[in-house]
Amino acid sequence: MPASHFLHQLQLCARRRTPSTAKRLHAQLIKTALHLCVPLPNTLLDTYGKCGLVEDALHLFGEMPHRDHVSWASILTAHNQANMPHRTLSMFPAMFESDGLQPDHFVFASVVKACSSLGAVRQGYARSGRKSDAFEMFESLPIKNLFSWTALISGLVQSGHSVDAFYLFIEMRREGVHIVDPLVLSSIVGACANLAVLELGKQVHSLVIRLGYESCLFISNALVDMYAKCSDILAAKDIFGRMHRRDVVSWTSIIVGAAQHGQAEKALSLYDEMVAVGIKPNEVTFVGLIYACSHVGLVSKGRALFRSMIEDYGISPSLQHYTCFLDLLSRSGHLGEASNVIDSMPFDPDEPTWAALLSACKHHGNTQMGIRVADHLLSLKPEDPATYILLSNVYAGARMWENVAEVRKLMAAREVKKKPGYSCIDIGKETQVFYAGETSHPMKDEMFSLLKELDAEMRRRGYVPDSSFVLHDMEHQEKERQLFWHSERLAVAYGLLKAVPGTVIRIVKNLRVCGDCHTVLKFISSIVKRDIVVRDATRYHHFSSGECSCNDFW
Repeated sequence: MPASHFLHQLQLCARRRTPSTAKRLHAQLIKTALHLCVPLPNTLLDTYGKCGLVEDALHLFGEMPHRDHVSWASILTAHNQANMPHRTLSMFPAMFESDGLQPDHFVFASVVKACSSLGAVRQGYARSGRKSDAFEMFESLPIKNLFSWTALISGLVQSGHSVDAFYLFIEMRREGVHIVDPLVLSSIVGACANLAVLELGKQVHSLVIRLGYESCLFISNALVDMYAKCSDILAAKDIFGRMHRRDVVSWTSIIVGAAQHGQAEKALSLYDEMVAVGIKPNEVTFVGLIYACSHVGLVSKGRALFRSMIEDYGISPSLQHYTCFLDLLSRSGHLGEASNVIDSMPFDPDEPTWAALLSACKHHGNTQMGIRVADHLLSLKPEDPATYILLSNVYAGARMWENVAEVRKLMAAREVKKKPGYSCIDIGKETQVFYAGETSHPMKDEMFSLLKELDAEMRRRGYVPDSSFVLHDMEHQEKERQLFWHSERLAVAYGLLKAVPGTVIRIVKNLRVCGDCHTVLKFISSIVKRDIVVRDATRYHHFSSGECSCNDFW
């Protein structure tokens, strides 16, 4: 029978609400292999929902190799029709995480209906960043159940208010709300990942185990992602290794984690395993893979992956894919090819793209191309203070002092100021935040003394401060003093003084680690024989025995 016949029969079945007929048609579709015909799975999904067979619909949805917006709208609507709005909301985040899809107005309609059924209108407020409105609406609810708390907490996490989400979660626990659905746990694990608070993440993991949700797929996925982002890649690998079932999110999380931690070969071997077991990679998978190639200079492999993404999996490269690919080409010295890729991109290159190419020109000594890129970048009137530092250094290296003056003038006119750098160090139950130039800390004398000792030993080993990373008109000695008080150095000194001897020192920095501090941290790891892990705005750096996992590319 042709597919059109089954399509008509299923539509008739949905109108008449005949579940037994729906199952019989499904069996016939499987026998004829027509269940693979694109419109039919979605139609069958809609029919199951309208016939009240929500578990059958969910099973079918889980087995679908290709899910689109119609699939998602159908399964969410099915749960709403079955009076299960909490399941609608708990499934919704997987649309982004598993299938990489942005909701259309049909999907939003299903979510809003679920929210209204639960009195959870505040989730639209929380996700859009209207925090005060969300809290006000939440407080006005006569009855607050788990799904009310979950809606607000997950909305806060997704809109970047992870600290507020944590306080709310603690309040929910104090209220004695019974966690009968694990979605709130995945949100709070995500908050730990966003904040990179390892010890707190471990406590939440313990709670997950106590409540019996560790085997839940999306909880395990969240834990893998959390440990990787909290710089404990070994713990992430351990959880991944113990998972009985893995989906594309599981594999992508561990691949991206390995890539960010400088373990390119591991990331690539994981990808081979993933494909071998029949899991289809998504857009995020390829971002991680090309990123991995860029930090070890695997140009041919990176080119092959970029091609495979398009030709084998039909994925159109996003700006992020192009940025990673350009980074690979630029770092490896293929500057001409990188320039050609920029010219052929279907997107307008953004400031970070041009800045990455300019940085590579500077690194590889291609002054002529560097000046051309710098002139174009300057014409874009960049926003990032780091871009101005790069521009100033490139022009100064070419002895183009008028251009250096123009950079300074443009900075002043646009009131560009470098964001204050800060570094956070987590030591057990204690967390300390240090700002660049901070001199008011109770332990500043001990920290200063230790840093002076380390500085003296580093200089004996050949360290020469690189003051080009300080964009100020001041004497060289004063520039060196500015470097001395960068926040990551303060955090490391504090960690060496306070952390348990021999333990890894873990630091989170809000800005990119400057080149001089990167050199200093390599020296310190060798001198004190301690591993230091820094998560900066760009990537993860594992300093050990005088080397860094990023191979000095970041």
